[in-house]
Formats: sequence, structure tokens, C-alpha cells
Amino acid sequence: MAHPPPAGAPVRRLTVLYDGGCPLCVHLRQWLGKQRQLVPLDLVPAGSREARQRFPGLDHAGTLTEITVVGDGGQVYRGTSAWIVCLWALAEHRPKAHWLTTPAGRPLARATVLAAAKYRSVTARPCGSPDGACGLPDPAGGSPG
Repeated sequence: MAHPPPAGAPVRRLTVLYDGGCPLCVHLRQWLGKQRQLVPLDLVPAGSREARQRFPGLDHAGTLTEITVVGDGGQVYRGTSAWIVCLWALAEHRPKAHWLTTPAGRPLARATVLAAAKYRSVTARPCGSPDGACGLPDPAGGSPG
């Protein structure tokens, strides 16, 4: 669910926090980067130093388990809403994004996100692996803790 933007604050830029240890997430990051964007997308690894510096008040552990998109006006989108706002930012996919917010489209959007999460759960490095993506790096550069 998204936090409401401040009154009158248009979205001019979005930051997509993606799991750099997930093959599907990396593929979608590359795909997003190749699309014509109506709203610029900054693609930043979730839990990274850059993500923590940009958004110090964000639940960074949560961004590693659920796609999170942050608008330049302070809006925070997670899960299905995050995927929809990513599509909304793209020239060729904005009409589909609008449809996905309707009562007819929302179940399809949710099913797609659930399918992606299932695929991710079997392809991403598991928690506890030497280079696992589930833990947050220590801000001092040490291991996840």
C-alpha cells in the first residue's frame, strides 16, 4: 500500500529498490532500464549503502523481501502497488497500469506478483548462503547481522 503523497506533489522521479541477488529481479531491472520512461526510474539495489543513504527512515530489511518503489515526494509503494507504479512510469505500459488498478485488473496484478514471488523463492540465493541476499549489509561494510 502506498503512503499518500503530499497535497499537490506530482511524482517526477521514482526509485525502484530491487534485490540484486535475485535473477528475476536483475532481469526486470535490466528490462525497466531499456524502456522509454515517462517518469525517470532510478534502479538501486535494495539494502545497499546507496539505498540506506537515500532513504534512512525506510525498512530496508523489508525492501529485500518485497519490491519497494519510492517516489520523489515521499510516496512508498510495496508489492503489487510497486509493480503497477513501475508500469505507470513507462510510456508503452501506462495504459495497462491504469487498467491494473481497476477491480477487473487488480486480481491479475496480484496474481502476477505472487507468481513472481514464487519464482523468486526458488531462484534467488537462499538466506544463509555466503553471498545471500536476505540479510542487510552492516553500514560499516561488515557481514549481515
